[in-house]
Amino acid sequence: QVQLVESGGGLVRAGGSLRLSCVASVRTSNTDTTAWFRQAPGKEREFVAAMTWSGGDTVYSDSVKGRFLISRGYDMNAVHLQMNNLKPEDTAVYYCAGAPFGRDFYQTNEYVVWGRGTQVTVSS
Repeated sequence: QVQLVESGGGLVRAGGSLRLSCVASVRTSNTDTTAWFRQAPGKEREFVAAMTWSGGDTVYSDSVKGRFLISRGYDMNAVHLQMNNLKPEDTAVYYCAGAPFGRDFYQTNEYVVWGRGTQVTVSS
């Protein structure tokens, strides 16, 4: 069974950048779509960005569009999230998730495998 491991979180000042990475233990169809979600204290988990295996489709939430970039690394089992111009409202635990191809990008219940998350804190 595939496992997803996130890294790259930390504390950064507003306006700064962080790069998150998600590495899958094996290549399976359950990561044909790979996404990032986030969850702030007291809030529901929300969609951030997703991409298909081929990279042909990438989608972003309106709140991060133009600031975040999702990409697949040279290691095809890795997906990165470059986060620029970070804001305090971006503070959350960021989760990597995988789903078979053709699922609804935006719905948490479409994803079949999840990482444990990495904390991102943006100070004002």
